[in-house]
This record gives sequence, structure tokens and C-alpha cells, in this order.
Amino acid sequence: MLYLLGELAPHFSALNVFKYITFRTGGAIMTALLFVFLFGPRIIAALRLRQGHGQPIREDGPASHLLTKKGTPTMGGLMILSGMIVATLLWADLRNPYTWIVLGVTVGFGLIGFYDDYLKVTKSSHKGFGGKARLGLEFLIAGIAAFAVTLLDAEPFSTSIGFPFFKELTLNLGLFFIPFAAFVVVGAGNAVNLTDGLDGLAIVPVMIAAASFGLVAYLTGNAVFSEYLQIHHVRGTGELAVLCGAVIGAGLGFLWFNAPPAAIFMGDTGSLALGGMLGAIAVATKHEIVLAIIGGLFVLEAVSVIVQVASFKLTGKRVFRMAPIHHHFEHLGWTESQVVIRFWIIAVVLALVGLATLKLR
Repeated sequence: MLYLLGELAPHFSALNVFKYITFRTGGAIMTALLFVFLFGPRIIAALRLRQGHGQPIREDGPASHLLTKKGTPTMGGLMILSGMIVATLLWADLRNPYTWIVLGVTVGFGLIGFYDDYLKVTKSSHKGFGGKARLGLEFLIAGIAAFAVTLLDAEPFSTSIGFPFFKELTLNLGLFFIPFAAFVVVGAGNAVNLTDGLDGLAIVPVMIAAASFGLVAYLTGNAVFSEYLQIHHVRGTGELAVLCGAVIGAGLGFLWFNAPPAAIFMGDTGSLALGGMLGAIAVATKHEIVLAIIGGLFVLEAVSVIVQVASFKLTGKRVFRMAPIHHHFEHLGWTESQVVIRFWIIAVVLALVGLATLKLR
């Protein structure tokens, strides 16, 4: 919305700053942050009143969680998504189709997560939305978004994926690009969802990934910078940096309340939506493989669950003491703060490695 003020620059030169993505990204960060700070306490109070006993805690989880986390309300993703959406609508160029595609995925996944959280709270069970139905809806939303992305660029690049460390190497998947892109989005959403198990564990790596992909989107959408770095230029994706900024601001505000001991949990409402958003941005910028590096912590969490389930079904034995892997380290004796902070460090290192691929060609 405020982007349109830049069109008045010929009459008021000071308004020219509204044309700059960097300025509007900063504005989105501050707007989302202030929104969550101002309305966060009211949202928490309302959720605590309506949810009563709060988020159900897994009985087979770490015993300490039954004591320290019982009664804490969930659906904190509403705070993040509200701040992020308000900031995006205010600062982003709403004429940019990538803005609406990514927002559509974020809101769609957020609604699925909200329904899942609602079922858990009302049934007082950690089992929510049925797995097959949930995945079906996620793939439907992701598939529509992937198809929309293919319409925004010329073939064959619109259905191709790029590879890090290589200047010109691409692989044209043709019609298979849509299911591949949908898998990336759905996989990212559920990987972040699995990571959200300790106070502050998911939101900080999400912000790190959002900051990284904000830079990726800005560079990919800029013809000069993308040519200099020899990465594939995707016109219009620079605007996604504003959305990433909005996530960072909303995430910082949420972390204020989610810091241990958490006053509220993100829930599937937030984790599924934010993961889906990261996946959608990776697809739009043609950096799907780089997402696996920058979001390597999320990949590790998801793989730990897959390995644990497969091993138990095939051999009757567990590889980890408990999955996802952050609970495994709790069982090894790490305190919650040790797990969270060490995983943050891993997220930072992986983000730096992922960003290094932009230059190492």
C-alpha cells in the first residue's frame, strides 16, 4: 500500500524511498514487531481464556514437559501471522503476483494448522487433523501455488530447478516441476512443524532462514546483482524480501513471549504456515536445493522422525531415544536451554553455508 507513495516522488522527492525494497523491508520488520508487542498480550489472554487447559502435552514425551509446559496456550501462530500479514499489506507492492502466491500458501497452511490446533485443544489430545486429509489439503494448496509460479516466467526456465555451485546448470522438469515444487512446500511446512517442540526452538531458525531467503530473493530479483553473482534472475521476486522482513519482525515479537518459560506456544498454526512460506519462496526464487541447506536443521528434525518410524516398523528397534531429535538430546541429559541454543548455532552455521552458495560458482 505504502509502495504507491513512491509514485508521487516526481512531486515530493522524499517519497522516493518507498520505491526501495530495502526501506520497505525495514518498515515491515518494525511494523510487524510493534503489532505483536501491542496486541500479543491481548491475544495470549484471549487464547488462555478460551483454551482452559492449554495445549495437550504428549504423555510419551520428556517427563519434565508435563510439569513445565502444562496449561500453556497454543495457536501463538495467530500473533505471528497477524503481524506478518498487516506488515506485508502495508509495505509490499500488492501488484506483484509473487506477493499473493506466497501469502496464499502462508494463510492456507496457517488455516490447516489452526484447525489442527483447534481439534487438539477441544479434544484435549495431541492427535489433531487426520494425516491423509491434512496432507491432501497441503498438496492442493502447494500445487496451485506451484502452477501459478510456472505462469510467471518463460519456458523452459519456469519449470526448471537450479543447482548451487554451478553457474548455468538447470534441470527442466517439465510437468513434473509442479509435484516437485509442491513436495518442497509441503516438506518445508511439516519439517518446521516437527521442529516446534521446545520454547524458542522453531521461531529463531525460522527467522534465520527468513533473513537468508530475504537476501536470496532480493539478489535473485535484481538483474544487476544476479548477473554479478551469476545466479538465475527471476524478475519480481525481490519483493519477497518484504515478506521475509515481516516474518522477522513478527518472529522477534513472538519470541518475547515464547522465550522460556513460554507464555504461549506457536502451534501448528504458526509452524506449518511459516514452513510453507519458506518453501514457497524457495520455489519462486529457484533455490529449492539451497533451502535444504539453509533449513538443514528442519531437514534433520524431519529425517530423524522418518528414520525412527522406519526403523521401528522394520526392526522393532528405535534409532533415537525419542524423535524428533531434539527430544533425543533431552533424554541424553541436555537441558532445554542447551538444546535450543545449540540448535540455534547449527541454524546460523547452515544459513552461512547456504548463503555462501550464492558466490561460490
